[in-house]
Parts: sequence; structure tokens; C-alpha cells
Amino acid sequence: MKILDRYILKAHAGPLFFGFFTIMFVFILSFLTRFMDRLVGKGLDIGVLVEMVLLQSAWMVSLALPMSVLVATVMAFGALTNSSEMTVMRSGGISIYRLVAPVMLGSVLLAGFNERFNNVLLPEANYQANALLSDITRLKPGFAVDQGAFSDIVQGYSLMARKVNNETGELYGVVMYDRERPGVRTVITARKGKIAFTPDYRYLVMTLYDGQTHELDLPGMNKYRRVTFLKHRYVFEAAGYGFERSDENKGKRGGRELSADRLRAVAEEYRKKVSFSERLVGSGPGELSAQVAMIRKVNGPARPAQPKVWPDPEVVKSVELMDGRIVSLTAGIEQLESNRSQYNMYMVEYHKKYSLAFACVVFALVGAPLGVLARRGGFGVGAGLSLLFFVLYWAMMIGGEKLAERGFLTPGISVWLPNMLLATAGILMLYRLNRSISGSGR
Repeated sequence: MKILDRYILKAHAGPLFFGFFTIMFVFILSFLTRFMDRLVGKGLDIGVLVEMVLLQSAWMVSLALPMSVLVATVMAFGALTNSSEMTVMRSGGISIYRLVAPVMLGSVLLAGFNERFNNVLLPEANYQANALLSDITRLKPGFAVDQGAFSDIVQGYSLMARKVNNETGELYGVVMYDRERPGVRTVITARKGKIAFTPDYRYLVMTLYDGQTHELDLPGMNKYRRVTFLKHRYVFEAAGYGFERSDENKGKRGGRELSADRLRAVAEEYRKKVSFSERLVGSGPGELSAQVAMIRKVNGPARPAQPKVWPDPEVVKSVELMDGRIVSLTAGIEQLESNRSQYNMYMVEYHKKYSLAFACVVFALVGAPLGVLARRGGFGVGAGLSLLFFVLYWAMMIGGEKLAERGFLTPGISVWLPNMLLATAGILMLYRLNRSISGSGR
């Protein structure tokens, strides 16, 4: 049986490596297609470009590995079935479960590797990629401006330049929408402009030349103002817009730049804040009821014939307390929702590090019966079925994340649900396949 195990694993290893490198090539090509025009021509060294691609390929590995397991399993068992080797093995009394066992063992080892990769290498790679992107942006502020497309490089503004000079950083044909004032529609146009940082990198300065500012009041649209200028300067704080210096970013990592332990620790802090906010909000209705009871007690029964000209001082005091409490309660509810959303976001990232690793096992469980059922598929059918199931898995994963962030599902259930559903489907397919083969042999 050890010879049989080695034979099955050998049939599985070739498609695994081929599928992995093929998927990685597709991911990298997709990344280059989307971002190469923003990297090339910025005066950057070729080593910086290669480093950026390598760092960005880290997240691709965590996705490509489970998908390559699915492709390899479908192709390996499809080839064994197509060559009638599966029939010979089954005729020798070997169950389908025993044939799947070595592949499942290999997928467990790959899942362990993927888990370590997601917890050790991936967070650091994401952090270094963001730091490098920040350094490039600091060196070339025009890096964040897409030629011919609107860019949200500054919060509250949308900027578009019809032409960008990568050498001088000058922008031509500038159009900028101001979204800071919802009651006023503001559009700024300029013949040319330039973006630069102050020497201390604390502020981003945008200088526009030969332009106009158009303002229209909403919703009545009855007031319009136009201002013409030869030179106008806008100054924005760089902090918070992705332009911080690298030394200021140390210790400030996002959810995808943390290991599972750190994600759990940060989520625990937000859980404590959620508990505190819940107690604060929970006490609000009781205090409001007490103030309403006080007002009713002071006013007594209504007497329309003798209305009070001046309100009672105690009533005024109670109403003021109620107004303050309502404002505090509203702020508490908003803070509660914010803390709960942050907690869910960090816990989603925490569970994803393990669920994506365990997906290697799930896809091996699903790929084996699919390969037997595909029969004459070869690479085309194997890749098509693998892509279909992986898209289904990824759609359920993204949908679960959104449900968790909005509080409809707990993070654990939302992230692990795709694994549970596909694993159940794989077990049922294996069971029915084994029953059909056993029944046909009688």
C-alpha cells in the first residue's frame, strides 16, 4: 500500500506545482496590468519595482496554494479514472476513501505550511509593501494620481488630471471635486498644477495655476458663484491620507499586517470597549424615564383653564438633563457601532488566517470526487471545475465578511461557513461515489 500511496502522490505532485505556478503567473500578470502604468515612468529604480512585485505576490500565495490543491486533485483523480487505473484499484478491493487518504494527508501538510505563511510571512510582507508604497508616494507625490481618472488621494476631494508629467510632477488639465461641504457643489478647474510635500512631510501642498472655482448651492440650486484665479494653493494634512513617513508608521499596522495573536489582542480591546458602550447605552433609557416621571410629577394633572405662564424650574432642569442625556446617548450608540464594527473586522482577519489554510484540506476533499466524475476532462475540465468551485468559495467568503462587518453573523461563522459547506458537499459526493461504485460491482 505504501507503493500505491507514493504513486497517487506522484500523480498529484506534478499538477500541484504546475497549477501553483500557473495561478501565480495569472495573479502577477493581473497585478502588473492594473498597476504597472502607475509604477513605470515614475523615475524609480528597477530594483524597487521588483521588490514591490515580490512583496505584493505574498497575498497571492495564500490564495494560489488552496486553488492549486483543488486543480491538482481534480486533474490527478481525473487522469487515474480516464486511464482505468481507478477501476483496477477498486476491483482490488481498495475503497475510494483509502485512495483519497494520501492526498488528504498531503493537503493537511500544505494547510500547516499555509497557516504559518499567513501568520508569519504574510503580515510582514503586507507591512513592507505598504511602507514601500508610502516611500514611493513621498518621493513622487504624483504617484497617487491616475492620469485621466479620478483619484481620492486626499480625503473629501476627488482629483483628476488629463496629463501627468512624471519627471516634474506637474499636472495638466486639473479637475477637482470638493466633497467636504454636502450643501454646496464645488468644482475646481485649472490649466495646470503641482503636488509636493512640505520639508517636514507633515502637509501636502497642491498649487493650481490659471483656473476657476465654481460653487452651486444645493438643493435649491438658486445661488451660483464663480471665482477666477491665477494661482491658488491648497494645504492638506498628510497624516491619515497614506503619506506618513516610514518612521512614524512603526507600530501602526492594519488588520492584514498583524499576526493572529496580535489580531486577537486588538480585537479583545475593542470587545472591552463594546461592553463598556453597551452598559453606557443600556443605562440611558432608564435615566430618561426617570426624568419624564419627574416632569409628570411636577406638572401634575393637566388644567387647561389655568395654564402656567412660566415653566417650573424643576421642569426646565429635567428637560435640559434629558437633552444632554439624549445627545450623550446618541454619541454612545455611534461609538458602540464603531467599536463593534472594528471588533468584527479584526476577528474576520483572525479567522481568515486559519480558514484559508484549512481550505487546502477542503479543496482536496472536494477535488477527489470531482476528478472521478470529470473522467475525460484533462486540464481543461479540471481547471474549469476548480475555477468554478473556487469562485463559489471566494464569493461566499466575501459575502460572509460583509455580513460579519454589519453584525448579521458572528465573524467565526461567516468566515468558516464556506469551508463547512464545501466540506459537506465533498463528503456527500465521496459517499455517493463510493455507494455507486460498490453497487455497480455487485
